[in-house]
Amino acid sequence: IDMSFVHLHVHSEYSLLDGACRIRDMMDRVKELGQTAIALTDHGVMYGAIDFYHAAKKNGIKPIIGCEVYVAARTRFDKVHGIDNERYHLILLAENDIGYSNLMKIVSDAWTQGFYTKPRVDRDLLEKYHEGIIALSACLAGDVPKRLVRDDYESAKSKALEYLEIFGKENYFIELQNHGIEEQIKINPLLLKLANEIGVETVVTNDVHYAYQDDAKAQDVLICIGTKKLLSDTDRMKFETDEFFIKSEDEMTRLFPYAPEAIENTGKIAKRC
Repeated sequence: IDMSFVHLHVHSEYSLLDGACRIRDMMDRVKELGQTAIALTDHGVMYGAIDFYHAAKKNGIKPIIGCEVYVAARTRFDKVHGIDNERYHLILLAENDIGYSNLMKIVSDAWTQGFYTKPRVDRDLLEKYHEGIIALSACLAGDVPKRLVRDDYESAKSKALEYLEIFGKENYFIELQNHGIEEQIKINPLLLKLANEIGVETVVTNDVHYAYQDDAKAQDVLICIGTKKLLSDTDRMKFETDEFFIKSEDEMTRLFPYAPEAIENTGKIAKRC
């Protein structure tokens, strides 16, 4: 199958009170756009995987099973208030059966050992179970992007090198996103530079939280429920734009005219899984 652009960063309704992308809508949308594969990377959990897998198979779409894990600030066993509240996102995709069983191990241990406000993983866990897994550097809440936003290029680079060491050159990708958010636009050139310097490939994703652009309002309501806020509250967590939907290849290509290979890599990764 020709896999041109594939979404590799996707939150379904199983990212409770955050993702508003129903599995059914997801498949309809992917088919409508003529895309041939899609990943599922819910926050910290994998309990959408079975539904997702069956729905994809039924629709002739290739399912890629993943998870957006939370990486602990220190180790997964450290749970000190004020220090260990900080955590970072990281996308993990199962490349094969070994990767799938390793991903289940990582996610289970994140809940049973690493839980502190969220299920958390750490370097030790990732090193132990990295085989068969492809990692992407995630959104603005990822370890590497967060450091770049703070203008700390050197520490972003050393963090990326750490992940490169864990997963290996073929399996670690620097992720580029653009939802019209200022920080993303600011750090994308830095992410490209960093990837180039450490010798890894880049990949383009859209941080999907709903299938269609019109669903942004519904997702906003979910966040309010999850954070116990009213829509009218001004001081609440809110997505800055309504760009977090399943975009077409054209829409993605237009956003990243300077990174054609990062668009291509989405298909290459999908093919490998």
